[in-house]
Amino acid sequence: MVKIAHMYYEEGATQSTIAKSIGVSRSLISKYLTKAKETGVVEIIIHDDESHPFLALESKVERRYDLREVVCVSSNDQETSKGRLGIAASKYLLRILKDGQTLGVSSGTTLNEVAKSMQPNQHFPDLSIVPLVGGMGDEQVDIHSNNIVATLADCLNAKYSLLHAPVLVDSKEAKDIIFNQSTIKNVFDKATESDVALVGIGGTPEHSTMVKSYLHQGKQEEVDFENVVGDICYNFIDPDGNTALNVWNEKVITLALEKLKNIPLVIGVAGGSEKIEAIRSSLIGNLIDVLITDENTAKALLD
Repeated sequence: MVKIAHMYYEEGATQSTIAKSIGVSRSLISKYLTKAKETGVVEIIIHDDESHPFLALESKVERRYDLREVVCVSSNDQETSKGRLGIAASKYLLRILKDGQTLGVSSGTTLNEVAKSMQPNQHFPDLSIVPLVGGMGDEQVDIHSNNIVATLADCLNAKYSLLHAPVLVDSKEAKDIIFNQSTIKNVFDKATESDVALVGIGGTPEHSTMVKSYLHQGKQEEVDFENVVGDICYNFIDPDGNTALNVWNEKVITLALEKLKNIPLVIGVAGGSEKIEAIRSSLIGNLIDVLITDENTAKALLD
């Protein structure tokens, strides 16, 4: 058995060559090699530290939160990490997307990095990309869902829709009216039927770029942010990953969390210490299936 293992693993001889040399059948050589591994005569070690240093960490987070997949990038300063998250997420999309599917896309600075990192000249002519959230105005245009959708569609040579609605309106009644407009309703109907959703995860309101731009100083008192740990698609969530009960959620133009949960594959892209509790709550609430994050955030999720 040791001789066969040495010839096969050290000398690189094929099983057929070994069988002829020793004078036995090839099937017997295969059985000896299997037994050599089972009894510890042969140990196979995969050296993946350089090519994939976070494999063990990813597996631990996957098991802890019953996720389909976790992808980690190295942790540096916040902006550098966002760039790496964008690259990792764009590569993941290219790996799992199929032509003919519908991709729903949220907004934010991290998803903007995904769009900027997407390799151009891809070929998905029957892929449809749709916004999941509103976003209009002159502030932070580059992180609006419409801009990210258009950028991704350009790189993927895909079809896309735009959502001509703001993130926030003045009242619940105004929200109901907007959702019943045919052009808006059609986009959200498409979004509901998405095969894949790409979403950012926001931290508490004081850390949200878009929230700060929509909540003017004089209106902040109107919104109760108690028990809010962050947001997904600008739906503020509580520690259990449920929709928080506050005025903001009554007026925000976005795909509701119960509809997001019905999308077969939801990819969350987020990292950073200010988002740990929001990410944890999203995982507890089963709001995402795949998490793309950084090393330090992944470790914190295991604490």
